[in-house]
Amino acid sequence: MTDTAHAPLLAAHGLAFARNEEPVFGPLDFAVDAGEALLVQGSNGSGKTTLLRVLAGLLRADSGQVLVQGKPAAADLRARAVAYLGHLPALKGELTVLENLDFLCGLHGRREGQRIEAALEITGMAGYEDAPARQLSAGQKKRVTLARMWLSPAPLWLLDEPYANLDLEGINLVNRMVSAHLRDGGATLLTTHGAYAAPPVRTRMLALGAEA
Repeated sequence: MTDTAHAPLLAAHGLAFARNEEPVFGPLDFAVDAGEALLVQGSNGSGKTTLLRVLAGLLRADSGQVLVQGKPAAADLRARAVAYLGHLPALKGELTVLENLDFLCGLHGRREGQRIEAALEITGMAGYEDAPARQLSAGQKKRVTLARMWLSPAPLWLLDEPYANLDLEGINLVNRMVSAHLRDGGATLLTTHGAYAAPPVRTRMLALGAEA
């Protein structure tokens, strides 16, 4: 019987994915514990985004197993335990910033005691509550998605290139958010192509090779 009380927040065993019968990654074995960050590095085309999409349940692995909190990662468990930040902001352009975040909190839940306005203050987007999302720059949209991550009650963050489209202050913001999330007992798996340093937290590396 699996000891879920002491299990890592995320574990993968023999995880592999192929596209058109060509291997993209794997088999991979790794785990991410509470209070820890796993930095996935690799060049463009090495499978970093695909790996996070598999872990988030957006793609089906060809082989292997994903465990969340020691249990098979069924859709309902992923919905409660995993928050995913991808390349696209997942914002509705016709809705305001406040309306977008209120809608997303309705879908994914909200961390206890957290207010949308406070999350916007933390991410440097205070004052943009009534701005339609379509009017925001790429960096501002990224900050709104970071506010959504901050509001999420999920203990496991999957961050795909979270530093993209951010200036130095934005990069420092991501690092502060990750550090605070880990101090609260969460865990983070994030990808980078190597252009940015790892966040200043307990971090391990997972290197992916280029596709054949």
